[in-house]
Amino acid sequence: MNLDDKSLFLDAMEDVQPLKRHSDIHWQPVRNARTRQQVDTLQLDNFLTTGFLDIVPLATPLEFKREGLQTGVLDKLRQGKYSQQASLDLRKQTVEQCRQSLFAFLLQAEQDNLRNILIIHGKGKEEGSHANIIRSYLARWLTEFDDVQAFCSALPHHGGSGACYVALRKSAAAKQENWERHAKRSR
Repeated sequence: MNLDDKSLFLDAMEDVQPLKRHSDIHWQPVRNARTRQQVDTLQLDNFLTTGFLDIVPLATPLEFKREGLQTGVLDKLRQGKYSQQASLDLRKQTVEQCRQSLFAFLLQAEQDNLRNILIIHGKGKEEGSHANIIRSYLARWLTEFDDVQAFCSALPHHGGSGACYVALRKSAAAKQENWERHAKRSR
């Protein structure tokens, strides 16, 4: 600090009084301290869309079958003949929470080689109710997954029109095991 700067500083601080009691000073925590957010890499890959939505009327049951799937598989799914290996409850969640939960759930089901799952979305009594919006998004989202072979409304004891059965594609390992099991019989 040169002489000019020092004299300017002393002139500016001329009427400042030093604090007498240092025990009265309490430092306040920084109010705008933001915690570092962790990047959820799973959700970065989430391709499920939340744009414009065609509301599925309540009278229309949820149903989808991928091309090439036998109709008997959808019939058995509709009749609840496949045991449910896991379930996901989307009730009382926001659309974004449902989107994230469904994406994570289906990826986990794929890793665990699950074939049949139950998704509970709730019953909407009106076209614009939250449960019917979730139901309509679910109908769109499930078709966006390549591993979803078919889905349909569940039986009353599993939730009826407030839930749906989902059939997932068989994994490569399960296909190989099935082939080996049936190849032994044909010899």
